[in-house]
This record gives sequence, C-alpha cells and structure tokens, in this order.
Amino acid sequence: MNSHSFLASGDQQNNRYKFVSNSTFDAQEHETNSSGESALGDSYLRSCALRSAQQGDFTEAIALLTQLIHRHPQNALDYNNRGLIYFQSGAMPKALRDYNTALQLNPNLANAYNNRANYYAATGELAAALADYDQALDLNPSYVRARINRGITLRDLEQYEEAIENFEVALLFGQLEGHIWAERGRTYHLWGDWNCAIADYRRVLTQLPSWDSRSDVFAYRLRLQIDNWLNELLFTSDFDW
Repeated sequence: MNSHSFLASGDQQNNRYKFVSNSTFDAQEHETNSSGESALGDSYLRSCALRSAQQGDFTEAIALLTQLIHRHPQNALDYNNRGLIYFQSGAMPKALRDYNTALQLNPNLANAYNNRANYYAATGELAAALADYDQALDLNPSYVRARINRGITLRDLEQYEEAIENFEVALLFGQLEGHIWAERGRTYHLWGDWNCAIADYRRVLTQLPSWDSRSDVFAYRLRLQIDNWLNELLFTSDFDW
C-alpha cells in the first residue's frame, strides 16, 4: 500500500484493506432479554447486515445496523460495525463518528481501535494510526490483523527495519502467514533488499491456490497482487545498469 491500509491511495493502503480485511465486523451477540426473542432477532439482523455488506449493498447493511442501534443504543459493537460499513462505502466522517462512539461506550474494544486506525491511515494521519494500532495491541497482543496494519503503516513512514521486526513478531502467532509474508516481501522490496523480497513473494505463491481456482476471492486477489509486485521487481532489475 503506498497510501495505506484498507482503503487509501497506493499499494499499501489498498492492499491492506482488500486482502487482509484489516477491519473487523464483529457479530458478537447481545445478552438475551427475558423472552429471548430480541437476541434471536438481533442475531438475524446482524447476519443479514454482514451478508449485505459482503455483497456490496452498503445501504442495506447500514439500515440494518441502524435498526440494531435504535434497539440497543449502548452497544459498542453495532457502532463499530456500522462505522466499518460507512468506511467501506467511502462515508469517512460518518465512519470516524461511529468508531469514536464505539470507543466511548467501550474503551476496551480492540477491533474499534484497529478500524479507527485504518481510517487514520487512509486519511494520511499515520501517527494517529500507529497510536490506535498500538492501543489495539495493548488490549489484544495476539491481534494479528492489527500487527499487519501496523507494519504497513511503518512501511508507509519508510521505517523499514521496524516494519520488518513488526512482521517477524506477527509470524509468531501462526495466523495469516501468507499475508504477512506478502507485506514483509513488499517491505524488503521497497527497502531495496530484492533477494529477500523475491523469497517472500515466492513463499506466498507456493501457499496459494492456482489461478484456476477462484473460489477464494481473497487468495485470488493476493496472488494477483504478488504477481504484480514480483513482475515490477523483476522488470526493474532488468534495467538496473
């Protein structure tokens, strides 16, 4: 991502959002009330909102989450989820407002710090983004998506060595290795260590499904991004005289 995480300008931004799904839609349920019916209805609305968002129907997803917020105005998760949909739909001020509300209601919601950090990254406020990623990791040290996003932010700041160290720590948790190798490879690439970059890119490609398998959209897009980065690197090396 050249501009930053889940949505911004440049490789790094767009890559973080597209491939890592850095933001988090939380489907956690409310406690049931005396009849138990509200909880069932809430779960259904949440699943419908998630489905609508995945299908790109952001208007419907926002409407469903707004209905949940009207039912439970003190639920931080619904504000966080609606903020994420606003963010994905490009309604940035509304996204920030909902993230702030979520954190006012629950200052310990690590997902909301990560999502708000993605907002700051997308708007070029990288210092604020790092502060929120750090807060998310203080609350949940095993939050790998936040670690990946933090590493991308450090890379955007051209703090390549610290970014590499960040990705090394992320690998210790045994999650999302392909995404971590991809972002570490991109960091080596931009830092000028092309041998390490190629090694990481090829490591990712060996783990991904073939081009013939497009059922996993995220894996397909990651393979496409890696191929583009690898071709960019190899093309550049051909003219390095």
